[in-house]
Amino acid sequence: MTRILTKDHKQLNSYLKATSEWISVETLNSFPDAEPKEYLYDLMRNYSQRGGKHFRPALVLLCCELFGGDPEDALNSAVALELFHNFALIHDDIEDDSLLRRGEPTLHLQHGTALALNSGDALLALVHEILLDNNSRLSSTLSLRIHRHLNKVMRATFEGQALDIGWVAKKIFPNRVEYREMIGKKTGWYSGKGPCQCGALIAGASESELETVGRFGKAIGIGFQVRDDLLNLTENSENIAPSANAGGYGKERGGDIAEGKRTLITIELLDRLSESDAERLRSILLSEREQVLKSDIDWCIARAESTGALDAAAIYCEKQAYQATMALEDLPEHPAKAMLIELVDYLTIDRKA
Repeated sequence: MTRILTKDHKQLNSYLKATSEWISVETLNSFPDAEPKEYLYDLMRNYSQRGGKHFRPALVLLCCELFGGDPEDALNSAVALELFHNFALIHDDIEDDSLLRRGEPTLHLQHGTALALNSGDALLALVHEILLDNNSRLSSTLSLRIHRHLNKVMRATFEGQALDIGWVAKKIFPNRVEYREMIGKKTGWYSGKGPCQCGALIAGASESELETVGRFGKAIGIGFQVRDDLLNLTENSENIAPSANAGGYGKERGGDIAEGKRTLITIELLDRLSESDAERLRSILLSEREQVLKSDIDWCIARAESTGALDAAAIYCEKQAYQATMALEDLPEHPAKAMLIELVDYLTIDRKA
């Protein structure tokens, strides 16, 4: 595969397309050609073969370039992060009882929960195998440091996920401070801070540079998640939860409500509703998925729009975008920096899918 350098891709979409193709090929090549294919390895490949944005690996490569590194040195780590992402998606879909992933039925609905769980676990094992391969290209000290860093990313993700699903299990409605703690641990780390610092580490960035790019990454990761929550309610699709169909967004519209997710939108909405309407919203969110009706979803979306809850979440995305952009202000000019700044708006404000 030809080396991908930011100077060869002046527009973000072309860069992301080229990077996505590179990562997709390398990710699929990382799977063992072994048995049992039907019950394990084909399932491990499943989500990778459905496509995806691959922006987390792109952050690794861009931040490596930003500090003068060779993206080839960061390839293994970028692939490992993509594999971890697919592991997390499989488990997250089971934990949330999701119906769709990337426009198709979720893995556990296709093959059963037991096989899906096992394939997810095998993906996590493969993540560590790939990271151990860094020893063949990088120094043992740097390889170990990267491995420890990504273990920290994984642990923070699990901590955030525990809060996310724990609130649903215990019928708790968090406040804004608690929500920010959860999203900072979960998406802030593995969708932003973790990949960015990983690439910077490989390039030999200083501690102050690691802190700077970490602030950038955390803000972009949080903004990405809130934008994702907005899309779940606003994506223009004829298909709406609890239907197992979806439009371009790749998930069923209103699925977060059917799953009882505690998002920034629901927190903002609860603060804006009358007591009787707030009680209705809590009742919907506490219901089992199959008990949530299309009329319930429609009511929640209409109230989120009319009360300004959607606008409040959109403003929060803009604040995260601003913080991310400001974090990079003191860094030297570089084509990768310009690409990262453009990526901020793409992921947190302009994204439609």
